[in-house]
Amino acid sequence: MLLKDLTIKEIARQLRNGDVTATSLVESCQIAYEQTESKLNAYKTWSGDNAKHVASSIDSLISAGYDFGPLMGIPVSVKDLFAVPKMPTFAGSKRDLGPRWQVPGTLINSLTKQGATIIGKTHTVEFAFGGVGINEHWGTPRNPWDSKEHRIPGGSSSGAGVSLCQGTALLALGTDTAGSVRIPASFTGTVGLKTTIGLWPRDQVVPLSKTLDTPGLLARSVEDVAFAFDAIENSLRGNSKKVNKLHSLGGLRVGVPEHFFWDDIESDIADVVHQAMRSLEADGAILVPIKIPNCAEVYKVFQMGGLGAPELSSFLKMELPEAIDHLGSLVKVRIEGSEILSSLEYLSRKSLIERSAASAKLVFESVDIWLHPTLVNTAAIVDEVVDIEAYRKVNMLVLRNTSIANLMDLCALSLPVGLDVHGIPIGLQLTAGALQERKLLAIALRVEEIIGKAKEILGNLPK
Repeated sequence: MLLKDLTIKEIARQLRNGDVTATSLVESCQIAYEQTESKLNAYKTWSGDNAKHVASSIDSLISAGYDFGPLMGIPVSVKDLFAVPKMPTFAGSKRDLGPRWQVPGTLINSLTKQGATIIGKTHTVEFAFGGVGINEHWGTPRNPWDSKEHRIPGGSSSGAGVSLCQGTALLALGTDTAGSVRIPASFTGTVGLKTTIGLWPRDQVVPLSKTLDTPGLLARSVEDVAFAFDAIENSLRGNSKKVNKLHSLGGLRVGVPEHFFWDDIESDIADVVHQAMRSLEADGAILVPIKIPNCAEVYKVFQMGGLGAPELSSFLKMELPEAIDHLGSLVKVRIEGSEILSSLEYLSRKSLIERSAASAKLVFESVDIWLHPTLVNTAAIVDEVVDIEAYRKVNMLVLRNTSIANLMDLCALSLPVGLDVHGIPIGLQLTAGALQERKLLAIALRVEEIIGKAKEILGNLPK
């Protein structure tokens, strides 16, 4: 069986059995990198030589009977916001942010302590401020689903999904402030999990919004995401609980919003998502029409800059003032003026977000989960969003559906359910209450089983 056909769990088992080595995994990633990176541009920093050295040490430890954790020997790509030893952090900006940002935080330590192999740092939108995936300094990763046109990969974790498609990583670590894990997952046919705010530590992660930032995972399947989630939770908390897949969706109350999330949707995307919903219903799910209060209100505030613009502006002024003069135009124009935002307006925005989160909790009294299309549009061609007004329009559209889970303090997951008329993957978002990641993943595992695994969709990836 080919390595690409195996789950991370199966590869982990083979590592321990001696059927696969950590070194051979890194070598496979290196070959994929050499064959595709010049075209796809997934990485800001490639660390193949160091990863091979680490992998050799891991092989020796495994041979000696050591087992540091489930992700031991697994190649992981990391978004270039996380501080990683011996790798510069640019955060998508023009300059290296300095030695402070090579000191790892808790989450990176949780990966390295269990022996995960960090293969490199993937591109991000500058300071993670955007959902399209464009970077004016280092180029925009290419969506691998279109071999003819350079389409956007989604952002801000723009290189993360691409790294999985190109075969240079089995797991990708990203961040999600308004959709930055789920948008690239949707556009690249991978699976993206946005965790609840505060579930995982954010120390030594360059912030966009201290209020809304959350770390997240991307992988080739829900099964891989669930495996990695358990591994990280166990490393952080000593929590040995496991995500258990549901045997059926019988009796599960699935909320389907009647408004907001379906506005301006492309018809082929709507058709695929509706077909997926019928498949869930056939497995016993009860589809319940719901109304989610305050969607339009919080999204309007988000369009005005929300908390991200003023909080990023504050971080840059206090921590990286030298970076401000070198900001790309797409980021600079969107934070200009936010420094003069009144404290009353800032607190008013926070208050609305808090009230909306409280209202969202009430929705989960009548449903177990809700679903909607992750995105309502296909991946745009990069040349068509260079103009600032065109960029604004596409950026707000791709962020609209995903941002609500952040603004209402929920956890959410995007998984692929098909391809649109352009051959670009279509994502379905499942949303659960705060700190309900295991419930969300248990349901998503069953949904994946019903509608087809993400890796089966990835099997259609153009060569």
